[in-house]
Amino acid sequence: MPNFNDQLALLRNNLVLQGDRVLDITLKAVESYFDGDREKARAVIAADEEVDRVDVEIERASIPLLAMGVTDEKSIRSVLTIVKVNNELERVADCAVDIAEAVLSDVQLPARIPDVFRVMANSVIGMLRDTNRAFAAGNTSLAQQVLLFDDTVASFKTQLLRTAQEQVAAGQLPVDYAFRLLTITKSIERVADHCTNVCEQVIYLHAGLIVRHRPEGWSKPLPPTQ
Repeated sequence: MPNFNDQLALLRNNLVLQGDRVLDITLKAVESYFDGDREKARAVIAADEEVDRVDVEIERASIPLLAMGVTDEKSIRSVLTIVKVNNELERVADCAVDIAEAVLSDVQLPARIPDVFRVMANSVIGMLRDTNRAFAAGNTSLAQQVLLFDDTVASFKTQLLRTAQEQVAAGQLPVDYAFRLLTITKSIERVADHCTNVCEQVIYLHAGLIVRHRPEGWSKPLPPTQ
């Protein structure tokens, strides 16, 4: 009879590898946009098939674990966390595909991509890398750092939209490209949102605590409400 802990460890390792896979295609998607590299964009879209395959594989393998009859809270949280994190990673990959598809669109890139977008995109790649590390190591401190950076990403987005509006008004940025930039910015922002969702799960798994988002920012981990 398969051992619960052994099966859980195998499933968790597969999810860590999935995180690395998703980070790789997200990074390539951003690079393809920076460089206008259509071949790299096509590679991102092709690589998403493997992400989808592994996503289904992990989800299916999670169900038998719950059927083993484990009753302790940490074990149950572990399985549920794998299911939730697996879903978030698949959605990150979808965002990468959205970016790649934008690169393959007929909209021509301007000579210079706004600097604030480069900073925002690179920051979110860093968030995703730290999110994977937090999950792999069960590092709740690193997970909290990722959560705290989410507000910075939102500030980048606001600044980028304001800059784009000003450049369109001044005739320095084509309207079609501005709309495309907005679409890609939303995809980048969604990656950050998925990162925070994963990090919330890391904190809940290892500390049994819930993180809440309030208007003034992320709260410190709090015990679950009864």
